[in-house]
Amino acid sequence: MTVLPGAALPSGTPDPVTPRGLPHRGGDANPSVEALRARFGGAIGRHEVMWGETTVWVEPARIREIVLWLRDDPTQQYDYLVDVTAVEHRDAGRPLEMVWHVRSLPYRRFLRLKAALPDGADLEVPSIEPVYKSANWLEREVWDMFGIRFAGHSDLRRILLWESYAEGYPLRKDFPLRGRFSRSEQLSQALAANPEARYSMEELTVADAFHELPADMRARLLAEHDEVGA
Repeated sequence: MTVLPGAALPSGTPDPVTPRGLPHRGGDANPSVEALRARFGGAIGRHEVMWGETTVWVEPARIREIVLWLRDDPTQQYDYLVDVTAVEHRDAGRPLEMVWHVRSLPYRRFLRLKAALPDGADLEVPSIEPVYKSANWLEREVWDMFGIRFAGHSDLRRILLWESYAEGYPLRKDFPLRGRFSRSEQLSQALAANPEARYSMEELTVADAFHELPADMRARLLAEHDEVGA
């Protein structure tokens, strides 16, 4: 289906122009913020406008129903998931934050959603893959780099590093710049990794690489294979 940018705006709305002279902080907020507060009440926290872009903090446990409403409500129509990422600040007292960028092409709106994951809490939020299929790889990257789990993700495993990578999550602030292991250990593990490892039973059988995978991954693949064959 072709989506015409601005198609949901009233007729006669002027064509967009590149905004100039925007304040660093302040200015008009995206109208979706007040609509979210009216719909979700206390699950919507503070908001801020920076360089014309609106960020709103939401309750992490409700992110899936929030983006589902943003996507499906006729007054919102956020039909494009731009990015999923996370931020860990240098200030150890600040919580780690999940970040979602969504865009409404019909209304020409951009909205940044954030959810604070306080220190000591489980680093887990609901997956929004059931809402936006494109979240699949984006959430896997956040899991790979930050160690944040996504409940309900269909296939949550590393995407940039290999499955058996044992040094942790490289974009966490406590991750050493040179890694947790010595250079010789990193080299040894890299050389020991099987670059031919596959992720389907058929390819694994041919490549005979199945038994070189971690035990939990072998169990998961076997279970998936049995489900397909049932």
